Amino acid sequence: MSIFLGIDGGGSKTACVVGDDKTVLGSGTAGPSNVVRVGEQRAREEITAAVKQACDDANVEPSQITRSCVGVAGGARAETAESVGRIVRGIVSGDVEIVGDMVIAMEAAAGSAAGVVVIAGTGSIAYGRNVAGQTARAGGWGFAISDEGSAHWIGRAALASSMKAYDEGQNAALLEGLMSAWNVKTREQIIMAANASPAPDFAALFPVVLAADEKSDATAHDVLAQAGAELAGLAKSVIMRLFRDGEDVRVAMSGGVFRNAALVRRVFYNNLRLTYPNVDLNEEVVDPVKGALELARKGTIGR
Repeated sequence: MSIFLGIDGGGSKTACVVGDDKTVLGSGTAGPSNVVRVGEQRAREEITAAVKQACDDANVEPSQITRSCVGVAGGARAETAESVGRIVRGIVSGDVEIVGDMVIAMEAAAGSAAGVVVIAGTGSIAYGRNVAGQTARAGGWGFAISDEGSAHWIGRAALASSMKAYDEGQNAALLEGLMSAWNVKTREQIIMAANASPAPDFAALFPVVLAADEKSDATAHDVLAQAGAELAGLAKSVIMRLFRDGEDVRVAMSGGVFRNAALVRRVFYNNLRLTYPNVDLNEEVVDPVKGALELARKGTIGR
């Protein structure tokens, strides 16, 4: 019996599933394994932990794995693929394929069919494929210049908006929550932390923004609404390049921002429908690691 493994190596967590030809046998999760953000050593530790947990859950050994597919941000870059491939080949047996995170999300969302998937996790990207097999992407160029609507973007935007509100003498409740999340006591300390190099973990502020919105904080609400609009903009860029006007387009959402923020989902959908009324939105937030497992089953290596 062939045993397959799929990994979604994200900026906030690593998800792993083990399965046979038809069934998921086990799953595991660990911390972030984006090699660009956390380095190869930390990525190795987290991927190893996720694989071990999934294999234990499936009652199989890593040496029994027939084929693996790993989706990571930047997986299309040779340096990233080489680094992640080296890690995974040191853990499991069999063939290993490294692809971009948008590829496994697209597989989970549409299989081999046409459509668009928008990922909003620690970072963000939109990726699509039409019936002719042409592909396009938008966003995903890194925190400093892109990743609109992502958890990182939301955290940074919330802090910036909170400081502006403070300058204008408005309610500083959200700012206090952000300070607590970063374990700082004063405004001066959070400003120093926000401008530190390397960049701090703005994505860690996302839960604070969600909690503040639930308490009707206007600043948090505006930031989340803007995130939804930004993500819709990414989807529109891909649709415009791949599909004809009036053509039905399947669109799916993926990532923790969509999964946890109903306001972001709602604004995303409504904003997208204003421009593309024929959008067929999958209201379920798809799980990319299932796409990684399916690609491992298909054996796309070398094709």
